[in-house]
Amino acid sequence: MGCFFSRRRKPALGGQQQQQQQQAGAGQDTAPGEQKAPQYSWDLRAKIDPKDYTFSGLKDETVGRLPGKVAGQQFVIQDCENCKIYIFDHSATITIDDCVNCQIFLGPIKGSVFFRDCKDCKCVVACQQFRTRDCRKLEVFLCCATQPIIESSTGMKFGCFQYYYPELALQFKDAGLSIFNNTWSNIHDFTPVSGENNWGLLPETAVVQDYVPLPSSEELKAVRISTDAAKSIIPITRGQRQKNSDESCLAVFFAGDYTTANARKLIDEMTSKGFQLVQTKEVLMKAEDAHRVFQQSASEFIPLLEKGPVVALEFNGDGAVEQCQSTINEVFSGTKVFVSESKASASQDVDNFYNFADMQMGM
Repeated sequence: MGCFFSRRRKPALGGQQQQQQQQAGAGQDTAPGEQKAPQYSWDLRAKIDPKDYTFSGLKDETVGRLPGKVAGQQFVIQDCENCKIYIFDHSATITIDDCVNCQIFLGPIKGSVFFRDCKDCKCVVACQQFRTRDCRKLEVFLCCATQPIIESSTGMKFGCFQYYYPELALQFKDAGLSIFNNTWSNIHDFTPVSGENNWGLLPETAVVQDYVPLPSSEELKAVRISTDAAKSIIPITRGQRQKNSDESCLAVFFAGDYTTANARKLIDEMTSKGFQLVQTKEVLMKAEDAHRVFQQSASEFIPLLEKGPVVALEFNGDGAVEQCQSTINEVFSGTKVFVSESKASASQDVDNFYNFADMQMGM
């Protein structure tokens, strides 16, 4: 058997050779008693048609991909004008080149999304890395795990990603993205111009549907979309916008079966009372990190760190600490949660945690 296996191991074939070999083998039935040839990963890859993962040279069209149709492949969008483009699935990477006056939705991207030479486009994007080069007037509702980068780009406007359809939560997981890691407003301008600002933030009142409308084609209407901020898969954060109050509060949930649900519940409770969610983060912590962040309370929480990443939330508003403590005592009485003890210590708690988290994530 060893000799048989070694004879079948061949160097990777070029595309044309591979096609010829497949055609030559087509239609050959396995003889009775003979073992079927094993199927290798390159046989599977050969079936992928790049045209299924490309939108190119389109004008005045509405096009898209339904959930399950991209399934982690890379995608290319290029030379499109006045188009509405929807990718309702997760992908590996996406490049968008030379597109003008397009409205684009991109589901979770495991790696990077790169806009080049695009102008007058409106987008909703979730990704690990976001970058633009030589772009003009892009308006983007963004979820990005790392610091977004713009280069040689002007008139850029950013808002917080807000979108929902039933498959989206699983697509975030498949793309390895956390709904709590979103640095949408922490933009790095690689090519700043003295005295000018190449980017800014969209109005707080901006509504996604006014920028990227719901699809009108019969095929894409099957996706059950909501652009209601209250239903968004991503918590809506203030990001770099000026805080309304000098009082913030830090709440940290530890890994368990209901961590995400508990964090979402606290967000709903606090925002319904008029407090604002400034930022969120999901990150692994070690014992030394706990001492730095939780200080005197560290020993109480260190055993919980082995279960997985923590989820941290910063709320802002007068009375945020007292209200957060009250809500946690009432709603989460059986759950261990770190919450700032006082207004005096809260700002230090927030700084300690997010400074640690930014270093952990290489930002």
